[in-house]
Amino acid sequence: MNVKLEVGRIVTPAICGALTGAGLAVAALVLSGCSLLPPGASPIPPAASRESTVTTGTALGTVEVNSYKGKRLDLVSSEPENSIKGPQHIDVNSYRLQITGKVATPLSLTYNEVVAMPSFQKVTTLNCVEGWSKTYLWQGVRIRDLLARAGHDPLAKIVIFSSADGYTTSLPLDYVVSRDILLAYRMNGIVMPPERGFPFQVVAEDRFGYKWAKWVTGIEISDNANYQGYWEQRGYDNSATLPGVK
Repeated sequence: MNVKLEVGRIVTPAICGALTGAGLAVAALVLSGCSLLPPGASPIPPAASRESTVTTGTALGTVEVNSYKGKRLDLVSSEPENSIKGPQHIDVNSYRLQITGKVATPLSLTYNEVVAMPSFQKVTTLNCVEGWSKTYLWQGVRIRDLLARAGHDPLAKIVIFSSADGYTTSLPLDYVVSRDILLAYRMNGIVMPPERGFPFQVVAEDRFGYKWAKWVTGIEISDNANYQGYWEQRGYDNSATLPGVK
C-alpha cells in the first residue's frame, strides 16, 4: 500500500510485527511512549519509495475528531498508560525546551515560542512492542526546523531526547531530518493532554513506541552513534524499526 500524501497530512499505515533480538523478548515490560494498528494494514514502504513533502497544517479546533479525510482515528483517551513514572504535569509557564549539544546557538524555548513556529500535520500510527497501536492526527513542529534554528552540525549522528520523568531515547539525525519527524503538541485536533505527553511528544513514525518520547524537555545533537536510552540500556533494539521497514 502506498503512503498517500495530501494537504496538511501524511497517511501512514504501519504494522505491529514479531519482535526480534534478545532485548525485545521482554516486550511485555512497561514502556514510555508506546501505542494499535487496524488489522490487515500493510507494512510501511521504504522511505525512498515515498513522497517526502509535508505541507503546513491548518488550524485545528478544540473538539477531538475521530476521523480525518476518511481515515479512522483512535480516541486519545483510549491509549494505555505505560510510562516509567506515570503522567507528568508540566507547568507551561516555567517550561523550557533546551536544545543543546553540537549546535552553534544553544536554545531555551518557551512553549509559546515553539508552537508559534510553522506547524505541520500527519496521520500516523504509534506501534507498541506490547502488541497494540493507535492512529492519530498529529500536529506539531518539524524537529529539523528547531535544529536549524539552533544551527546544528549537519555532520552529527544522533538526536537525543530527554523527558521530564527522566526518560531518554535517541534517533539518527538523518532520519529526523529526511522524514520530517514532528515534535507534536496536538492530537486529533485537541491540545495534547498530560497523560499523552504534554507539552511535546516525538512522532517517530516507522519506529516502535519506545522511541516516541513524551514530556520532552531536551533535544541534544550528538556524535555518539552508540548512545543508548532508557529501554535501550535494558536490552531493547536501538533502531526500533518496525518489521517490513528498511
